[in-house]
Parts: sequence; structure tokens; C-alpha cells
Amino acid sequence: MRYFIELSYNGKAYHGWQNQPNAISVQEVLEKALTTLLKQKIGIVGAGRTDAGVHAMQMFAHFDISKEIDFDKLKYNLNSFLSKDIAIHNIFKVNDDAHARFDAISRTYIYRISLTKNVFTFNDTYYFKQTLDINKMNKATKILLEYKNFKCFSRSNTDVKTYNCEIMNATWVIENDELVFTIKANRFLRNMVRAIVGTMIEIGTGKMKWAQLHDVIKSEDRSQAGASVSGHALYLSRIEYPKHIKALNG
Repeated sequence: MRYFIELSYNGKAYHGWQNQPNAISVQEVLEKALTTLLKQKIGIVGAGRTDAGVHAMQMFAHFDISKEIDFDKLKYNLNSFLSKDIAIHNIFKVNDDAHARFDAISRTYIYRISLTKNVFTFNDTYYFKQTLDINKMNKATKILLEYKNFKCFSRSNTDVKTYNCEIMNATWVIENDELVFTIKANRFLRNMVRAIVGTMIEIGTGKMKWAQLHDVIKSEDRSQAGASVSGHALYLSRIEYPKHIKALNG
């Protein structure tokens, strides 16, 4: 039987979601907790992989086990067992062929830029001192919707079959003293959102003209895009699935 776990985590203490040979990851911690509580070896598959320091407001993972599970009891025990930077929100049964990664139809990230020096949010936002032209940055986001191949924003030497992504929405908005970037797509390449934000900052400061983004994307050259911003202000905020993956008797 296959089960989905819905969770959130603060990524500050972790070297990303995915298991690493010499560094702690969210996946490793969750697998150890499940193995201990369910008294058998449990491996999990996540909906994606976040980089070191990146947070998740919503993440899903699946695991297989041959017995029925008391969802509420396991949720309670996991939240008691795990450290305060990982929270389990839901556990539910899915169809046996449901897949946390491959069945996801969209993922949404947000990036938070603090426009003022704030002693209470410096761990959660990227403080940027220079003035940014939000109008130009939003003109540039519309260009993203015209393309599919985003190799120019992908980490070098990434082993992927395609650099194509379908971006469904991308926008900058002011929220109090923060500039928040929201981007939704069917999939993302490694480092993609951080590279896009870095490029948008160059546009916002006038180092790059917003229309130049066409040339950057067409180049398929990572060196033509802006530098990646820090991961500590990046959040995986939402993952969507088709309704049919949930087991009828779950």
C-alpha cells in the first residue's frame, strides 16, 4: 500500500531535501523517523528536491508499507519525534501507482526580498539595499511565459533529459516592506528559480534591460543570466496533484 505525507520544513539546518552522502537532509531525517516508528525500513520519494537552506511550506512524499496505518496516530508520533523545523500536516492513502514526483501537475515557489533592514526577518528574506524597478521586473516576467527551454537558468552539469518547463504564472508584488516573487510551473530545473530572481534583480537595478531577457533565454547559456541569489529566502509554497491519485478507501 502506498501513502502520501504532506509536510513543511524550515531548510536552514539541512543540506536540501535529497539524501546526501556527507550532509544531513530532510529526506534522511524523515526516513529515519518513519523507520523507527513503523519498525521497518522505510524509504520515501519526494515531490522534488530543494537546495540547501531552501524552505518548503508544502512538500509531499510517498512511501510503501504492507499494513494499514492509523493516520492520526502516525502524524502525532512523527510530530513528537521530529525536531521543531519539520512539521507533518497530513498522511493519506493513495492508489498504488501514485507518485509524489511524477504525478505533480504544478509547483509554486516564492522568493522574499526585504526592502528595508529588518532585524526580525533577516533569516527568512533577502535584504537588498538598492532600489528596484518593479515595473521593469514584471515586464520581464511576462517574457518567461513565451518560452519553454530554460537551460540558461539551470545549474551546469545537471543530468536531465530536457530543459523544457511550462511556466504558468510569474509575478512580483509588494507586500508590506517586502518584494515577493511568485512563480508557478509544471516542473523546475535545479537552481532555476534562484537564477531567475538573480537575473530579475539585474533588470530591476538597470544592469540589464528587461527586453534582453529574450536573448538570455535563447542563448541557453548559464553565463548570460544573472548570478543566483541565496536560497534562505526561497520557499516551495504549493504542489498540486490530480484528485484521482487518492485511494477511494483511503
